[in-house]
This record gives sequence, structure tokens and C-alpha cells, in this order.
Amino acid sequence: MSIQSLGVGSGLDLESLVSQLLAAERSPKIQRFDAREDRLDEEISAVGKVKSKLSEFEDAVKALQDSDNLSGRDPVIENPSESNEPFTASPSNSALTGSYEIAIQQMAGGSRIETPDAANGGFASTDDVVLTTGTADITFKVGNTGDEFTVTLTAGMTLAELREMINDDENNFGVTANIINTGTADGGAKLVFSSQVTGEGNDLSIVNNNDVAELNRLTTTDSTETAVPPTDPLIPATYLSPVRSAQNAIATVDGIEVQSDTNKFENTIQSVRFDAKELSDLDELGNPIPSRLNIGFDVENLEENIRSFVDSYNELVDELNKLTSYGLTDEDEDGALAGDSTVRGIRSGLSNVLGGNVQESVIGSLFALGVELTADGKLEIGSTDFGLGSGSERLNDALADNFDDVAALFTSDSGIATRLLAFTEEFTSSSGILSSRESVIEQQQSQLEDERERFDIRMESFEATLRARYLSLDQTVASLQQTGNALFAALGF
Repeated sequence: MSIQSLGVGSGLDLESLVSQLLAAERSPKIQRFDAREDRLDEEISAVGKVKSKLSEFEDAVKALQDSDNLSGRDPVIENPSESNEPFTASPSNSALTGSYEIAIQQMAGGSRIETPDAANGGFASTDDVVLTTGTADITFKVGNTGDEFTVTLTAGMTLAELREMINDDENNFGVTANIINTGTADGGAKLVFSSQVTGEGNDLSIVNNNDVAELNRLTTTDSTETAVPPTDPLIPATYLSPVRSAQNAIATVDGIEVQSDTNKFENTIQSVRFDAKELSDLDELGNPIPSRLNIGFDVENLEENIRSFVDSYNELVDELNKLTSYGLTDEDEDGALAGDSTVRGIRSGLSNVLGGNVQESVIGSLFALGVELTADGKLEIGSTDFGLGSGSERLNDALADNFDDVAALFTSDSGIATRLLAFTEEFTSSSGILSSRESVIEQQQSQLEDERERFDIRMESFEATLRARYLSLDQTVASLQQTGNALFAALGF
């Protein structure tokens, strides 16, 4: 803070002198502050990179704990025709490997009800009125499934309006109403009800709740269906009947007929679900031609996850090497975490886990699986034959002969993935070592900011002191100059 412009009285360049003294005092300290700030920034950035890479590695490890990746079954369907795929299949991880011949003979379907022809009391057009006076309810239901909804008809409602009311009802459980114009006077317009509830015995019922005679042409029964008399149940009057009844899906598995009330066959084959999509092709005699379903191990997916695990670990090692490297020459910069004990601990701990044995698995170790630790601390599926076959050969043999036991190598209590996650979480969790390290660095950054502020205050005080000192010098020199000038003037100089 400037107190007064220096040198005005004396003519000396005192302002420059103060600036130089301030710079000489400020510069070394600022350089030390900046150097500390750069080191802290680099360190917290490096710790963040380690944490991020460890988290990415954890994702690869977790993929090896996923039962779908470790014990997955691979369904392969061989169809007689490329243009027809009668079914899809989804085996669970407990499904037995095997081969099955499956043919789809009948698709599951819901029931269908049609109003009569115009000549038989039906409707001549979509504008025909369905109820002439008052109001009346009709209820759509399916057996004992609990599926049910009711619509209220009002006087003057047309066939087209009824169709829209049914389709738009918020409680509609899957009944679609359509109008088909036959194009003939006898046929007229037919209202068609289609139910999506499939399965034998699940026919749609349409109840004439108020027993209004003119609604008999729209319904299947009268209201006595829901009555509870004191004696034997009354038998409801019936009107319309389904023109197509609800039906089961029918298939054959190795020649054995099987049925399902939907197009999904659950556990017809143990731990395997197959979904009917369309009917199987027929041979010359009209018999369904079966497709072959092969259930095998999902070797490709498991091998892909093992290789991803290897690649992710090697990426982690590369990042750690980069951050902890020492420059080869004086001009080369050291890594931000060169010589860091925490990173050394991470590398050492990971190596110990990866090189360990797993008693719960007959495979026993990553080496037996074909995954080897190299001299530079990375993983590879080795090419060297140690009398046990190359790494690729050992991996292929394990996947072919001990597929399910690979899971134990990774997920058992002493499994590789189990131990790796337990180890890495010590560093990556919110209360882990790396998070604590970040907190310490952030505290140091905050302290550095406080030091900068205190130093700025000291420099303001130091500048004020310098200016006061050199202002006094400026005033003294100016006074001496004035005295000298007066003396010279008196002497005639």
C-alpha cells in the first residue's frame, strides 16, 4: 500500500529501490509456495488416478464374481429352416448341459367372441344404438383369474362408441374390441371381442349385469352368474359363445407332449425356459419338424471376462509404473508418486493375491488356469510350455474340463476375486487409505493458502516500514538540498 510517492523531494529513485527490496524479499518465498502448490496438485491428481484405476480394476474383478459370467449356459438352437425360429431359450446357470429336440405344435391363445349377424339380431352398422333407454352395466371377466372390469352403457350409445369405451377403460386387463363390417346386409357390422388371457379354461365371459334384453346380443350370460341364492346356485342364461376358445401352447420335447397356459414353458426342461414364437415347420406328412436345442457352457463369455481382467490389471500396473517412476537423467522428471510407500504396498498386495493358491478350487491357482505373473509384474496368458502346456492350452483345458470349478477359483472364500476386492476396498472405499490420503493433501493445500495470506499481510507491513523509512530519507535529502541551494545562492554561486 503506497503511503506517498517516494523521491519527489530528493529526486532519488527511491520508488524503484523499494520495489526491488520488496521483490527480493517476496520472490524466494513465492517460489517456495508455488513449488509446494505444484507438488500438492500433482500428488492429489496422482492419488486420484490411482484410485480411479483401482476402481476400474475392481469392475473387472466384480465381473468375475457375477454368476452369469462365471457359470453361464449358452443355448444354441439349430432350426430346420433359417426363415423360421419357432422358439427362444434361456437356461439358468444350474441347467444341465445336453441336447433336446423341440417342436412347437400350437401357440397359446385367448378366446374370441363375436356378435351375431345382422340377420340374426346383430347390428347393421357401426352407428346402430346398443341401448335405447336408461343405463346398464356389462362386466368382462375371465374365470377365477381375478381379471375383471365393468363398463356402463347409456341410452343412445352407438356400437362404435361402445367399442371405444371398452378399449379405453383404465381397468381393461387385455380385452380388445373391434368392428368388422361384413359388407352384406345379412352380415352387417360385427363387434369382435379378443382376450389376451391365454390358457385352456380361460375363456372370456361378458355378463349382462342388469339383464337388459337388448344387451343379450353383446353378452355371454345374464346376471345370475354372480348371484348367491340360499339354495343351489342358479344356472345363468347363456347367449353368445366363444367362436374360439382360449387354448394352451403345445410342444413336444424329445417326442413328449408338453403344455403351458402361456407361450412360456418354465422348467419343462429343468432350469431351462423356452418361449414359443411360432409354429414349427411341417414335413411332407404334416408332422412338426423339431428344432435342436443344445445347452452348453458359455465358454466364450467367461474367457472374455478373464482376458478383460488381465488387461485391466495390466493397465493398472502401467499407471502405477508411470506415477512412481524415477527420471533416467537429470532432465527427466520423476513421477508424482516416485518412491511412494502406499503405491508399493498396493503393488505388493496385489501380487501376493494373484500368486496365491485357492484351496476350494481343483484348479488351484491362476497359473494353473494359464494366467501368469511376468517379471515386470504384469499378467499374461503365457505362451511358454512348462510341461503343463502353454497358458492358452491350460486356459482352454480348464474351461473345457472344469468350467464350473473356475467359479470357485474366483468366488470362494479364499478365491482370487474375493481376496482382491477385500484388498482393493481398503484403498478405494470412502474411508479407505487413498481417500484419507486425499484429505491430508487437501488439508495441506488449505494450510498453504493460509500461509500465503499471512505472508501477504507481512509483506504489506514490510512495505509500509520501507516506505516510512525511505520517506524520512527523502525528506532529509530534500531539506539538505534546499539548504545547499540557499547557501549557494547567498554566496553568489
